[in-house]
Amino acid sequence: MVDWKAALDGADWFHWTGITPAVSQGAAEACREALQAAQRIGLTVSCDMNYRAKLWKWGKAAGAVMPELLALCDVAIGNEEDAEKVFGVKAPDVDVTSGRLEAGSYRFVCQELGRQFPNLKAIAITLRGSRSASHNTWSGVLWQQGEFYTAPTYDIIPIVDRVGGGDAFAGGLIYGLRKFTGDPCRALCFAVAAACLKHSIPGDFNAVCVAEVEQLMAGDASGRVSR
Repeated sequence: MVDWKAALDGADWFHWTGITPAVSQGAAEACREALQAAQRIGLTVSCDMNYRAKLWKWGKAAGAVMPELLALCDVAIGNEEDAEKVFGVKAPDVDVTSGRLEAGSYRFVCQELGRQFPNLKAIAITLRGSRSASHNTWSGVLWQQGEFYTAPTYDIIPIVDRVGGGDAFAGGLIYGLRKFTGDPCRALCFAVAAACLKHSIPGDFNAVCVAEVEQLMAGDASGRVSR
């Protein structure tokens, strides 16, 4: 039903999320068609794994559908539980309910996903330590072609709205990988800082500018008004 060549004309990056194939069999098939078309054209393809257990109700589990789709991707993005829930890859000696996550433990997750899906060139994982509903720690890691990078950890207290934090990270990472070519650590730090700021904004839209993200990256978390 979709002329994918025309739909993707002029694009150089295609992004999708695991919510799409979870909705229905038809949506999953359309998603596969889009990914195949994007790969043929030579677009960079990224996926936010976004596992939502309550959406996978149309007859197949995420673990039976997502591997074929992720195999068509160049960049994978997820949180600390997506890889475990969908692909059975769990970080060793980690308890996500403890309130603190060690970034180094997720090196294994990235390496194992890279082994299972050799087309992946980069894998990013957000790390949320839930100390309470209003107090989280926030960080992330990035594996890129064998190299492993970690971002600073932010204390977010109080949280205004965490909805959209993962999307803010994904958008920040895509921006960073495109803008800071050759500096994956800076791309990761930009994504983590962007998503950190989103927690201070009501609603699911990250209404910040690049300068504000870079200010936080530089270490300014004072909250002082800039006049």
